[in-house]
Amino acid sequence: MAARTYTVAFQGVDAREVEVQCALTPGMPAFSIVGLPDKAVSEARERVRTALSAMSIALPSKRITINLSPADLPKEGSHFDLPIAMAILAALGILPEDAVEATVALGELSLDGTLVPVLGALPAAMAAAEQERSLLCPAGSGAEAAWVDATRVVAAETLGEVVRHYTGQVPLEPATAGKVSTRRDLPDMRDVKGQERAKRALEVAAAGRHHVLMVGTPGSGKSMLAARLPGILPPLSAMEALETSMIHSLSGLLDAGGISMDRPFREPHHTASMAAIIGGGRGAKPGEVSLAHNGVLFMDEFPEFPRTVLETLRQPIETGEVMIARANNHVKYPCRFMLVAAANPCKCGYLSDAARACSRAPACGEDYLGRISGPLMDRFDLRVDVPPVTYADLDLPATWDTSATIAARVAAARDVQAARLDGTGLRANADLSGAALDALAMPDDEGRALLTRVADRFGLSARGYHRVLRVARTIADLDGSADVRKPHVAEAVSYRVGALTPV
Repeated sequence: MAARTYTVAFQGVDAREVEVQCALTPGMPAFSIVGLPDKAVSEARERVRTALSAMSIALPSKRITINLSPADLPKEGSHFDLPIAMAILAALGILPEDAVEATVALGELSLDGTLVPVLGALPAAMAAAEQERSLLCPAGSGAEAAWVDATRVVAAETLGEVVRHYTGQVPLEPATAGKVSTRRDLPDMRDVKGQERAKRALEVAAAGRHHVLMVGTPGSGKSMLAARLPGILPPLSAMEALETSMIHSLSGLLDAGGISMDRPFREPHHTASMAAIIGGGRGAKPGEVSLAHNGVLFMDEFPEFPRTVLETLRQPIETGEVMIARANNHVKYPCRFMLVAAANPCKCGYLSDAARACSRAPACGEDYLGRISGPLMDRFDLRVDVPPVTYADLDLPATWDTSATIAARVAAARDVQAARLDGTGLRANADLSGAALDALAMPDDEGRALLTRVADRFGLSARGYHRVLRVARTIADLDGSADVRKPHVAEAVSYRVGALTPV
């Protein structure tokens, strides 16, 4: 007797099809799982045996062999419990084989037969839709998987419900998608007194998805400004929300199966390891750069991060994806994020204040910011000095626009970019390169002459030259101008040649 069903194995955000084959053959009673299973998968035989026993189903006195095909693909996780149990039940004639074969199943079994929610229900539903099969998952994962409306999603509380559903005794209704959530309690940019230049820089960065480095003394408001960045970012598009949610699904970050339309805002501590930032560890899980996909990665105390961690950011910033290479596994994750970094000008933080600076000034500033390598520094589109705010400024009424007003301008600029880049595969001005950059961001004669003089005067690299063009294009979009003109280039240049940061 033999039967089969289907499940998935995760490689990054991709869910690869796995055929779960069950054979009951004469011989010494045994229960074997083959096909490169990890420890969690190998232990499934005990969970399945006990769950079936709780339903008064005894395994036959035969040799039970479960093969997970393809056999050379690593199988990790507890979500193989449910498909293994279904394959056995189909081989025993309890479940109809044709219905089981038309199903992609995943779920962990408790010893009493209860189905435990697992990670990755959303990408599994995407894979089931591509295979033109239905998806069976635990009830706790159904709201998440039901966002993929291209396939039928059935969510069950127990293995008993699965049996009654497939035998037609008590059919289960399709699962319903979770709620769409948006944050309402975001802090307002108007709360920040002073720092108008830094606010303008964040508006430009949000409009074009540009990377920002803020340098200023302790308490000048760098973290406060960054915390208000989510309030001026446009909501995720449907495609972006699905991409982001697939990554968060693998990390167990989807709240009750709901999908958020807010852009991710990740702020790891400077003691985070390379695996935490880039990804890796057991199972090559996504890191902070991938969890910030389509959103913001805020790295406070930027020079305090380990040098090796900072250097690994260089390639993801350029390519928008990260490859986690291990001896037996290579996993690719998307990571098109906006990097916002904050740093003190030196170790003591008071380089610009002669009365409070340490005895090593100004050498301490060069040493401290020197922890950020030249190639990494070159990848910041905007570099902003954040000077200390005076007590008089704190007593003044708010003078800058609210986050809602800024967000409206940012959204309008993003809409202009979306229309301009439609059909190119690009999403924002930060993605412009090559012929597209020359065609869409080249300034007028006066702007080009200014940029040439600046490039010669400050020795801009080719990357720096192109990043100034991208920022100028964004400033023109915020200005409602179809052409990039000299004032737009001048403002973009001013963000490139800050007083505290080298070119």
